[in-house]
Amino acid sequence: MSDSLSGLFSASARRHPDRPALSVAGTTLTYRELARAADRLAAHLGPVPAGARIGLLASRSPLAYAGYLAVLRTGATVVPLNPAFPAQRNAAIAARAGLRSVLTDTALRDLMRESAVPLVLATADGTPAGRLAPAATTVGSKAGTHSPAASPSADGPPAYILFTSGSTGVPKGLPIAHGNVLPYIAHQVDRYEVAPGDRLSQTFDLTFDPSVFDMFVTWAGGATLVVPQRDDLADPAAFARANRLTHWFSVPSVVSLAARMRRLPAGCLPDLRWGLFAGEQLTLKQAAAWHRAAPRAVIENLYGPTELTVTCTAYRLPADPDDWPTTRNASVPIGHRLPHLEHVVLDETGSPAAEGELCVRGVQRFAGYLDPENNAGRFLDWEPGAGARVHDTHDAPPPRLWYRTGDRVVDEDGVLTHLGRLDAQVQVHGYRVELGEVEAALAGHPGVEDAAVLFDGTDLRALYVGDTVPVAELAGWVATRLPAYMVPGRILRVDRFPLNDNGKLDRKKLETLAC
Repeated sequence: MSDSLSGLFSASARRHPDRPALSVAGTTLTYRELARAADRLAAHLGPVPAGARIGLLASRSPLAYAGYLAVLRTGATVVPLNPAFPAQRNAAIAARAGLRSVLTDTALRDLMRESAVPLVLATADGTPAGRLAPAATTVGSKAGTHSPAASPSADGPPAYILFTSGSTGVPKGLPIAHGNVLPYIAHQVDRYEVAPGDRLSQTFDLTFDPSVFDMFVTWAGGATLVVPQRDDLADPAAFARANRLTHWFSVPSVVSLAARMRRLPAGCLPDLRWGLFAGEQLTLKQAAAWHRAAPRAVIENLYGPTELTVTCTAYRLPADPDDWPTTRNASVPIGHRLPHLEHVVLDETGSPAAEGELCVRGVQRFAGYLDPENNAGRFLDWEPGAGARVHDTHDAPPPRLWYRTGDRVVDEDGVLTHLGRLDAQVQVHGYRVELGEVEAALAGHPGVEDAAVLFDGTDLRALYVGDTVPVAELAGWVATRLPAYMVPGRILRVDRFPLNDNGKLDRKKLETLAC
């Protein structure tokens, strides 16, 4: 097994040089061609100290994928940036990551106008195109503020660093080492039977960690990565058919959108073998819609926070929908943890329980946040019979510690079901209410495609997408399924839910709609 993501790709390039590795924006590159493009860009980046951090800002083009490999080939850590982000946010991430440089498309260089980091330019097809001095000189902290030698490590410098929203409003950096991700990739290649001739989708932005699954599970198996443009995600069935996909992987919201637009007719994907979903709860209703469209595809629900390297559990739905499970919130279970990990469910006292917070440790657990201040409270020292102690310092957490996911689950005969975030629980007139349970009740109405529930401190407010249904009818529907205090006081229909750059529900914008 290779000791790096770059080595993993190189091994496949040696075995399958003339097989297609990438299909994007009307261009198809073989493994040999993609390897050569990555080599050219790696040389263009110049001599790079081991462990340096290099940003990558590219659209869905050959540059994005050749550039990702190029950064890894230099021995550096890749830090994806997003063309959909404002220039100020890209600059803030560049500064917090301590980037040495940013490899970017010449057409996108203005998105780094507020950054103090030098730019290495290329065209969208991956052709080197020169360098630019920093466009700005006073943006937060300057490149190099964070020393690569001081970053968390597990088997060497990180392979990549991703930034998620922080509770304080400051982007939070998560370094993931090659040693975290390689066992994961190897397991997923085997689980999903990825081999030459297969064609896998790449729906996730590079700033969203399932993209690592997309790229390296595909390339480790010698298969072809097929990249849709953003507009293609509104009609996944048409894209999958036109591109002869064997594996589809996306957020479940894509299913709801396609079904709502009537672009997911029964039997439209007869040859798809796998339908994989992650990033948010997969409802049984969404799974049923996908099963009708792709009756021969195996459907799996994958779960995992970025801190545990892409996904750490999986649940495979039975082939016959009559055998599908029933869950209290109408979601597909997240299933079993991956075999090379450990998990425990702990209640509020830190004792093992059937229902509580999911905690995980093992080879996929990252070694701590880029900013050590974020480590406090996120890890747990727990062993059977010894009680639990929260890791409340900024020190790097040793491998024996469990990562606290902040997700509430129930373990039923070894099968985990996600019940919601611990911080999504609210109190309505003194009663505990999980918003997901109300959302599931609303979504069960035949006229409702999707539902979201908010709490304004006093009352519940609900928004839904679907047919126009009288408010009294929806309230009555919920009232027949849930206690009166769980019936939203206001119900509003919207044409669509706002999504963030990763395709997840944007609750901040949703609150504005609900006003």
